[in-house]
Amino acid sequence: MACAASAAVAAVGAAASPASAAPAKSAAATQVKPGDTCTTADLGTRHPYIKTTEVTPEITHFKGWYVTEGSTGNQNVTTSTQTTISVSVGLNGSVQGSFAVETLGTVGATLGLNVQVNYSTTSSESNSVTWNFNRPGYYGVYKGTKKVTGTYASLNCNRVQQGTGNWVLKWNEGPGSGSFTTYTALEEGAVRCEDTVPANSIMAKAKGLLDCGSAAARAEHPAGAVAPTAKQTQDRLVQRPAPAGGTSAEQLKATGRSAKAALNCQPGAYKIDVPGKPLNWSAPLLANDGIRLRESTFFSAHLDNWRLCNVTESNGVLEASLWNWGNGGCATVPAAIANQEQAYLTTATCGEDDLQRFYIYRDVPGSTKIGVQNKYTGSMMGHDRYADGELIRQFSSGRQDGTGTYTLTGV
Repeated sequence: MACAASAAVAAVGAAASPASAAPAKSAAATQVKPGDTCTTADLGTRHPYIKTTEVTPEITHFKGWYVTEGSTGNQNVTTSTQTTISVSVGLNGSVQGSFAVETLGTVGATLGLNVQVNYSTTSSESNSVTWNFNRPGYYGVYKGTKKVTGTYASLNCNRVQQGTGNWVLKWNEGPGSGSFTTYTALEEGAVRCEDTVPANSIMAKAKGLLDCGSAAARAEHPAGAVAPTAKQTQDRLVQRPAPAGGTSAEQLKATGRSAKAALNCQPGAYKIDVPGKPLNWSAPLLANDGIRLRESTFFSAHLDNWRLCNVTESNGVLEASLWNWGNGGCATVPAAIANQEQAYLTTATCGEDDLQRFYIYRDVPGSTKIGVQNKYTGSMMGHDRYADGELIRQFSSGRQDGTGTYTLTGV
């Protein structure tokens, strides 16, 4: 495959100067804001920035329960599912990788709430509540939580030109944003129509489900369960539907491997080096292998040479396909594993596919150091350790030790 020379696009070579999940308690310490300064080591990392939040009480399990004069005391009530809440960040409907965990940890730190940080869900099964009923009456027996939703953006380190003409590195809102859902710890209890409860509380939400003005509330009943009122039935939420278009894997396949795209490539070729060291990105000879760190030799057969194709620039961030001179393929995250933390990078037939598009974040003029981010997954490229044959992988937050910062060297 041949690459056509592009029209004038600023060459990146002349560009200007850990992958583990973070606990919620450390989120405040690592929080960054748009406009904060960053360093060269941060070029291969990213952090979440919480844009909006909303906290609402939710009842997950509920049962109307009638207590007569002679039936007070401890009783075990089997409740029915009212709604389920799953923890999710972004499109995957779960919590995948350190970026998602950091996002939820930042939410908790921002709101001062202990929210669920790892993937979990409130039970969709019936749940029992044991409660000491010391007065007769019509009760709503419940389990509930505070549902926390909102939106986030991705902050990336990139060069910014000051009004004086000088360049500096700053955290800026980059491509990639989404929404999140989580919840606080479950609480359980019982509430009567006669009870005075705090506004916008979980107890108030449960009292609202009692529909205290209904005939069911006023009627006499034997002790025990009360059939749901029309309002309770109407308010009961269905299970959250699966994302439109099928499962995550099916959605990834939907990006497809279309027919080979006609690329408009810059004439120059580059090595993507580990700064100050001899190893660099080398494309695989075999289709089932990945891009690995290798030392350039006479026998490298241009597998270590990359061209930037279909280049665009927005707010100082380059977007490009990385075409390999040696095997004629484009760098990509395999679709079947693209939703996984530490999925490896490989090459495939070039196509119109966001899995083959990468954002390139640059150091200030005079330096050729860069960070590389996949457009579709939002993850940063990096490696676990510096070693010959080490795979280039995606890390949702990047590598906090700086091993996701590379050098784009013209050849």
